[in-house]
Amino acid sequence: MRRVRDIEEARKRKGSLPGGSPGAGRWEREFPLRAVIADDGSADPAEVTVSDEQAVDLYRWMLLSREMDERMVQLQRQGRIAFYIGAIGEEATVLGTVAGVEERDWLFPSYREHAGALFRGMPLVTFVCDLLGNAGDRMLGHQMPCHEAWAAGHFVSISAPIATQVPQAVGAAWAARIRGDDMVALTWFGEGATSANDFHTGANFAGVHKVPVIMACRNNGWAISVPRELQTASETIAQKAIAYGIHGERVDGNDLLAVHAATRRARVRAAAGQGPTLLECVTYRVEGHSTSDDPRAYRGADEVEAWRARDPILRLARYLAWKKLVGPKETDAFRAEVRERVRRAVEEAEAFAPKPALETLFEGVYAEPLWQQREQLEELRAAVASDPRTASPR
Repeated sequence: MRRVRDIEEARKRKGSLPGGSPGAGRWEREFPLRAVIADDGSADPAEVTVSDEQAVDLYRWMLLSREMDERMVQLQRQGRIAFYIGAIGEEATVLGTVAGVEERDWLFPSYREHAGALFRGMPLVTFVCDLLGNAGDRMLGHQMPCHEAWAAGHFVSISAPIATQVPQAVGAAWAARIRGDDMVALTWFGEGATSANDFHTGANFAGVHKVPVIMACRNNGWAISVPRELQTASETIAQKAIAYGIHGERVDGNDLLAVHAATRRARVRAAAGQGPTLLECVTYRVEGHSTSDDPRAYRGADEVEAWRARDPILRLARYLAWKKLVGPKETDAFRAEVRERVRRAVEEAEAFAPKPALETLFEGVYAEPLWQQREQLEELRAAVASDPRTASPR
């Protein structure tokens, strides 16, 4: 609790307004928080960019994302997987953006966009195998959990370093433009990443060359244990776009319709040669940063509960109820469906009991293994064969 008090005291010292900067309030007016779904679930049809069928489908995807995250945390607590980092409370930001671009567009994720990989066709069982690092793992055990890739869906491998995906997305989009390909890159990152050098490098280059890229910031309030107010003096993240000469926009990240509409606008601008967009999606990380984090050490329960009331899934459910598309009975059926999907995926993934074969240690490193690697592999095979504890290579 001392850590919680220290953070609250530091926030007070910085000022009562967001960011505590001298002109606090100005930038929130310059970059207003755009929303589509009202508190009662109603929405102006002119602001809605998804069909009724798409809205219901995205609601089911959000439910699947939530069920998957909750179940994977349980598996980690049971010792069945080593690590997990999810998107509980941030589902609208992830799915609203990925649904807002075209299938030919490439995705450069941070580490909370697992639902984006699934949305692009990655089988759920493959995702679970990646967490287990078993024989069904497309990464062959080379990556840590939650670092999946899905080339078939143009979903680039997740990597742990902060913001490295930003210049990668910019570079890919720049190359596509040079080749004349109609492709826009979408990359995600947290607000903490806007303090990393790779963010500045990518944003500056994108601005200079009007690169067709959408930079979607999940402003979830916390860079692990550092609150946004102490991570940057900027009142908003969207205002940072001004320094790079690019378009900035700020939306309610818990409003899937607002996120989708903003992403569509950004893609139209990018495809028309008008350059990148820095899209700030204001949301909240309801749970810990990862299964290695205990957020109770640095934030109070009242703050979390206030954001739970703004749950993006409940928000979309109110809209669907207002449209008379989905009610409690349908929601219960959807929840049962995704729960069973996740259960079956875990069961099937755990059936891939063996670890990847020993020779896969060197796959994907060089086109052909070097002599040193071949020699190391033979030494490893001999060691395994002589160890009575390893009846088969694991």
